[in-house]
Amino acid sequence: MRPYEVMVIYDADLEEPAVREATTAAIDLLKANGANIGPVDFWGRRRFAYRMKHRWEGYYVVLHAMAEPVAMAELSRMLGLADEVLRHKVLRIPEAVYGSLGTPAEK
Repeated sequence: MRPYEVMVIYDADLEEPAVREATTAAIDLLKANGANIGPVDFWGRRRFAYRMKHRWEGYYVVLHAMAEPVAMAELSRMLGLADEVLRHKVLRIPEAVYGSLGTPAEK
């Protein structure tokens, strides 16, 4: 397994419970593929420097996970198809960075 950081920008028109539900669906997909979920940070609404899909704001979520590349490819595919996701990025991070992130999420 490899450590990853995933940033997702959801449409700002969504309410916070809908964002949390969509994030839970992403976490469930990773867990179904054998991933260990680390900290999940909900950054809230932020203004963009430029328009993205005709929007000026988005709801940011950052999650960390130890997963196989296949699981992350499936997550990336799911996020790319989701209408509520404006952008997403999956990054592989060094294990030392992942180890210093703190306690895992309780989900």
